Amino acid sequence: MSDVVACLAGDGIGPEVLEEAVRVLERLPLDVEVVRLPFGGAAIDEAGEPLPAETLAACRSARAVLLGAVGGPKWDRSAVRPEAGLLGLRKALDVYANLRPATLGDVDLLIVRELVGGLYFGERGVRADGTVFDTCEYHPAQIERIVRRGFELAAARRGSLVSVDKANVLDTSRLWRRVVDEVAGDYPSVTLRHALVDSFAMELVTSADEVDVAVTENMFGDILSDVAAAVTGGLGLAASASLGDGGPGIFEPVHGSAPDIAGTGHANPSAMLRSLALMLEHAFGRADLARDLVAAVDDALGSRPTPDAGGSATTTEFGDAVLASLEARVAA
Repeated sequence: MSDVVACLAGDGIGPEVLEEAVRVLERLPLDVEVVRLPFGGAAIDEAGEPLPAETLAACRSARAVLLGAVGGPKWDRSAVRPEAGLLGLRKALDVYANLRPATLGDVDLLIVRELVGGLYFGERGVRADGTVFDTCEYHPAQIERIVRRGFELAAARRGSLVSVDKANVLDTSRLWRRVVDEVAGDYPSVTLRHALVDSFAMELVTSADEVDVAVTENMFGDILSDVAAAVTGGLGLAASASLGDGGPGIFEPVHGSAPDIAGTGHANPSAMLRSLALMLEHAFGRADLARDLVAAVDDALGSRPTPDAGGSATTTEFGDAVLASLEARVAA
């Protein structure tokens, strides 16, 4: 029986970059079935909601989820925004560990971001006096599971973990730090240090090559992972994997839907293809194919770059170059 990969194209350039990932996936030596499903703004237009029940059901039963991009100005005044579908999907699949690798030259780091708690999922509302509030909440168990994931990943890499918080100000961060220290004893091979989020942001800019793995809460991770992407080529090249415990993961590029270039053929599918590589590694256990795909993307960035990377190749032409390089590597 084939493994199902749920493909959510979404909005803007999402369908274009996802198509290149599907082209690659269908040429790999894997027994997979691609199922395309409505999601985001496109699903609002089609079904009135960004995460239709049939889409969620298919994602729950899939081996993995490949996601293009969501959002755009078309839905800015919509009663329900496309991004609500993304948050809902993350919560429903309980993909609490968001992995954001950033590599370039001497820099090879991994941001491990808690993805289904904190400020983005806490109580929110408007008080009678007009004050708007968003609440940052964490249970110790939420912190423990993401911190253990961070330690395990660091142990499999260079054995160094930095836990990022704002413990000099926030109670949630003081809890975070206590839990990290409690868990650290189970990982004696990993060197742990703590850092405040503001100084660590500066560290990423000035000495990212000294960072191995960083683990942090949801909002800090959102910001810091973008900083890490900026120092290693930009968001247009950044991939992500969102993982739970045993269920399907979500694999998506970090860039937005870029509606200004949608349909022009100028979209760079590098981040989508690197996200596919993360899927091959984490969902299918094929680190060998993942390495070949990442190398093929690097080859194409050198030989047939898209306009944003200094070239003139179309999205499809870039995909052709990736396929040619990948097939040569897999056959070798």
